[in-house]
Amino acid sequence: MAKRRTSSSTAGENPNKRIRSSSTDGEEEGTNATERHREGSALSKRFQCTGEVVSDAGIVESITLKNFMCHSLLGPFAFGSNVNFVVGNNGSGKSAILTALIVALGGNAQTTNRGSSLKGFVKEGESSADVSITLRNKGRDAYKPEVYGPSIMIDLRITREGLRTYKLRSTSGQVVSTKKEELISILDNFNIQVNNPVSILTQEMSKYFLHSKGEGDKYKFFMKATQLEQMKEDFFHIKTTKSITEDKVEQNSECLKDLKRKYLEKEERYKSLASVDEMHTKLEELQKQMAWALVSEKEKELEPVRVKLQSDKRSTEKYDEKVDEWKNKVEEAEKYNKQIQKQLEEITVQVQELQPKSAELKIEAQKCNKLFKSCELTVHRCRTNLRDLEKDKVQLSSRIKDLKLSISQTTGAESQARAERVEQIQTELENLKHQISTLCQQTDQYQHACSRAREEQGRIKKEYLELQRLIETNTRTLRTMESSRSNRLRRFGEHMPTLLNAIQEAHKRGQFKHKPRGPLGYLISLKDPRLALAVEVCLKNLIRAFTCDNYNDEKVLKDLMTKVFPAGHRPTIITSHFFTQVHDTRRRAVNHPEYPSVLQALEIEDPVVANCLIDQRGIESILLIKNRTEARGVMQGKNPPANCTQAFSEDGDQIFNNRNFTADQSRANFLSGDVEEEIRHLQRELENQKAQEARFQQQMRKLEEDVKQNQGLLRRAHTEQKNIKDKATKLELELTDLKNVEEPQSEDLKPLEEDLQEIAAKISSKRTEYEDAKTQMAALKADYDKAEQEYKQHKDCINTIAEEADSVKDELSKTDQEMLKCKHHKKHYDEKRSAHLNNIQTLEGQLKSKENDLKVSVAKATEICPERVEVHRSAKSLDSEISRLKVKIATQKEQQGDREEVVRQYREALESYKNMSQQMKNLNSFIKSLDSVMSHRLQVYTDLRKFLSARCKYYFDSMLAQRGYSGRMTFDHKNETLTISVQPGQGNKADLSDMRSLSGGERSFSTVCFVLSLWAITEAPFRCLDEFDVYMDMINRRISMDMMLKVADGQRYRQFIFLTPQNMSSLPVSNILRILRLKDPDRGQNNSQSQTMDQ
Repeated sequence: MAKRRTSSSTAGENPNKRIRSSSTDGEEEGTNATERHREGSALSKRFQCTGEVVSDAGIVESITLKNFMCHSLLGPFAFGSNVNFVVGNNGSGKSAILTALIVALGGNAQTTNRGSSLKGFVKEGESSADVSITLRNKGRDAYKPEVYGPSIMIDLRITREGLRTYKLRSTSGQVVSTKKEELISILDNFNIQVNNPVSILTQEMSKYFLHSKGEGDKYKFFMKATQLEQMKEDFFHIKTTKSITEDKVEQNSECLKDLKRKYLEKEERYKSLASVDEMHTKLEELQKQMAWALVSEKEKELEPVRVKLQSDKRSTEKYDEKVDEWKNKVEEAEKYNKQIQKQLEEITVQVQELQPKSAELKIEAQKCNKLFKSCELTVHRCRTNLRDLEKDKVQLSSRIKDLKLSISQTTGAESQARAERVEQIQTELENLKHQISTLCQQTDQYQHACSRAREEQGRIKKEYLELQRLIETNTRTLRTMESSRSNRLRRFGEHMPTLLNAIQEAHKRGQFKHKPRGPLGYLISLKDPRLALAVEVCLKNLIRAFTCDNYNDEKVLKDLMTKVFPAGHRPTIITSHFFTQVHDTRRRAVNHPEYPSVLQALEIEDPVVANCLIDQRGIESILLIKNRTEARGVMQGKNPPANCTQAFSEDGDQIFNNRNFTADQSRANFLSGDVEEEIRHLQRELENQKAQEARFQQQMRKLEEDVKQNQGLLRRAHTEQKNIKDKATKLELELTDLKNVEEPQSEDLKPLEEDLQEIAAKISSKRTEYEDAKTQMAALKADYDKAEQEYKQHKDCINTIAEEADSVKDELSKTDQEMLKCKHHKKHYDEKRSAHLNNIQTLEGQLKSKENDLKVSVAKATEICPERVEVHRSAKSLDSEISRLKVKIATQKEQQGDREEVVRQYREALESYKNMSQQMKNLNSFIKSLDSVMSHRLQVYTDLRKFLSARCKYYFDSMLAQRGYSGRMTFDHKNETLTISVQPGQGNKADLSDMRSLSGGERSFSTVCFVLSLWAITEAPFRCLDEFDVYMDMINRRISMDMMLKVADGQRYRQFIFLTPQNMSSLPVSNILRILRLKDPDRGQNNSQSQTMDQ
């Protein structure tokens, strides 16, 4: 129902505000002009005695139409605060003004009965239509007066497509809002109901409800005007919903879990229905806290920087002291080093001065030694010659004696036989030598063949073992690949899933401080699958490695691996502190416009894994270049990329600045994406390798047979060669014996005796020469010993000086090391001081930046909240709560229209769940309570309907009595009919007749009385009637007008707008009455002008 006050709602309740007419005898249609003038004078006197009117909030101050319907421009029309007449002939724009008022205040096109859609209100040939309405915003019911001021301007634009946009402006013309929700709030605040026929009664609505002959239409009009119809619909909706809910609860009585879930959902929605204003207030408070929380965080961030800066400034003196200290040490070390160098130079000069004489003594000693050795050689030679001569003398003497004994013992026949045997032996020896040469060649051939076969056998065996290793590896890899179809983790080892499960269980038991990560290859993925081999060759064993945060976790992981993996197959464990952020590698990373680094080519979600690969392999400084030639050109060119240590090609080749390495593998085993393709490739490769294994086995068997055959031949050749050599040796011995047998001749003795005498003479001469040489050797030995003694003494002197130089050199080396150490420390502290000063400069910059940020934050916080707020929460938590609150507010705004429905559903769900948990015991009680409440509300609704019906009857009778009519209103609420019976003039109640038997004027007058009675029991800031007097004669029109003016005079706070084609020149002059006269339509022009008359 209406929210406005009712203390002065009717003229009957405020008799002092009205001066009733003293005469009502002018009921006949033939009343003359004198009577009309007399009545008009009386009405004029009544209005002239009224004072200034101050109407309440929500009345229409002005309206302007542009390109609306068939009018290019209408207005602006300034309405009075109480009674307004819009006068004009048909087509002048009266109905356009009323239609624009309905549409601009949120009504739909069907409500106006002037079109089916908004685009029909745009003038033909124009792109849009504009309507501007100004509402008064004064008094205690004013809407946001501090924002809008004393009036609210509503600008509506309708496009040719039928789109409607609003601009709500303040008194100064500033746009406050463009949302229709704001307009609805304004209309609710002012209790403006454009769809209520009591507020705005159009011609079509009047014809449908008031001038209809059906009693049911009048009842509907009464129910719609008093909003009882809406209450009735709500009751029916509640009753229907209750029945549906009972059916659903009965059907789903066994679905406790579903009901609980639904209950929790409804509870959440119910809790979200907190007041929007309270949430906005809380949001503003949180935003204020957020602003000062950011300031507090800025201050907290600023304080450590300031403390650190002060601390660093104080420690600058320490760095200066350290630099000066090591600078002095460097100077002292350099000074001492120069002294040692000078001392060493002096020793060197002494050695250089002694060196020439030492060389001379050495040469002299060598010369004496040479003469001594030469003489010694002569003595040795003489002694040897003498010994040989004496031996020859003995042999020659023996020979002569033997010849003399055997001269007579030899004969000619023996000599001939020996000669023949010698010739035979020589022939046999030649044949044997030829056989031995042939056998030697055969032996060399057999040995060479055996050697070649063994070498080939060794080579093939080595390749065979390598092939078996590859077959075993590929077989194991194939099993892993086949098992990884369902679990990719098995590609990293068949025991890897077991290990990860063990790690998970240990982590649940709290054995790890931080859960280890691994295998690392399982936790990375490639952006380009074609680089799988290159990345796998680059990372090597890191693919299967694990990383731990600390050594305790490493120990636990080792124990788990020992239980899972066989000996020697345990993956690598890397221990490094875990960080939640990836290392900043911008300074040391390689950045190439064409080729990515390994870090850029990988997608790594876990920062721990990325940091481990950066630390262990330096993946940020390794390029991936698909083409091998391009990779060599990039890495080994004149200008290799900065910060790039190496590169890998798509084939896995590793390229450095000065060397290259070829990959050991041709395909990726862990990082390839297509498992089925890898399985097929491995199967083909295993087939080829097994075929090659069979070929190797066949070759090895053939080589083994060749070796055995050659070894047998070699043994036979050696045996035959040995036999032939033994035979040849026997023949050579026999030949030697035969050749040694000589035939002594007598003529040979004389030369032998001469030789014996010559040898005796030589022995005498050589003995004399030997004695002389021994004497000379003794003299030379004495000279050599003397020269050697002098050289050794001089050499010892030089060595003594040299030993001193060695100690000096050692000392010099120590001083050099000490000087380098001091310089290193000085450089170290110089760099630390420079870094320290740079750090101070950086901190000063940070401090200044943070101070500026703090000032900006304080300024922003001051704008939001001038007084500082003490905040005990973090900005992050506040921001999170603000976000949740905003979402909650938005959700609340979306669901605000269904608040009652949400509450009802929540209560039903809650009650349903409780009833279910208590075996449906409380469900019937809830339904009975609901029935009781509904019965009570229906009783209240019935009483209210009865009260309003009684008031309507009372006011209707009062209005009819003003003209001397009598009438009766009969409400049949059961059949929903309203019967109105009217008797013109005084008469009995029994003479009352239905309105259908009345004349047109009488029926219109009765209709006006009905409308005025509804006005008396409803509230609205303004009321509009369109052509209310179209069916009245002059008498009824005058009486009806007098009645409406009486009502208007009694309700100064309410505005009345009457649209009529009649000339209202007979109306009295009053400051509460305004007439707007519209110019007759000119069909040849687009614009309509108006004239306003204040009377």
